[in-house]
Amino acid sequence: MNAQQTLIALWTIVVREIRRFMRIWPQTLLPPSITMAMYFLIFGNLIGSRVGEMDGFDYIDYIVPGLIMMSVITNSYSNVASSFFGNKFQRSVEELIVSPMPGWTILTGFIAGGAARGLLVGLIVTLVSMFFTRLEVAHPLLTCLVVVLTATLFSIGGFINALMANKFDDISIVPIFVLTPLTYLGGVFYSIHTLPEFWQHVSLLNPILYMVNTFRFGILGVSDIAVGWALVAIVGFNVLFFAVALRMLNRGKGIRH
Repeated sequence: MNAQQTLIALWTIVVREIRRFMRIWPQTLLPPSITMAMYFLIFGNLIGSRVGEMDGFDYIDYIVPGLIMMSVITNSYSNVASSFFGNKFQRSVEELIVSPMPGWTILTGFIAGGAARGLLVGLIVTLVSMFFTRLEVAHPLLTCLVVVLTATLFSIGGFINALMANKFDDISIVPIFVLTPLTYLGGVFYSIHTLPEFWQHVSLLNPILYMVNTFRFGILGVSDIAVGWALVAIVGFNVLFFAVALRMLNRGKGIRH
């Protein structure tokens, strides 16, 4: 395939993926916004009034960046995991594999679709948050960069999960037993400085902590960790995961039996 044909193929996959989740928007876009509205109401207004301030900000202002990031992570991951595994289950993915498209085109197309859903849900949650608090962005460029990198990273993670999965139940194991605990323990609802010293060090092993805090720094200007090193780590994870996913795809892992 020449460059023009490759771009057309890539664009076709991206558009198909976006249309897929937009066609069923009451299942893909509406539930996260309602769930996050409940978080803002319960944790922000009701519990937040008792907590008071955290790192110099009202509690609801402090948790908004974490809740936005949580919605981006879960939706980016689940979109690619469910979409690609659905193609595996229906065996339509085999048509993509035997086509002249290079593997990176297929991978990038699914990643872009997952990231698009994650970013769209993140935007919706941001708009919902404005009904509960006034949101000001301290570093707009950093905020946009880290949310795009995070959506991309977890879209790649969803792709790897779909490759490894043998049945539909397998694509729910990682979100339930890995993503959810790491997200809740990733500084979404608290500063790690409020933890005992031992648990502060343990928290530093959680990669989601770096994404949440970098995003929080972009919006509020405060962070529990060094933002520069966190950004380098996020970029490194993207490169590593993309290389692993591409190698698995090219080798037909989970596809060719």
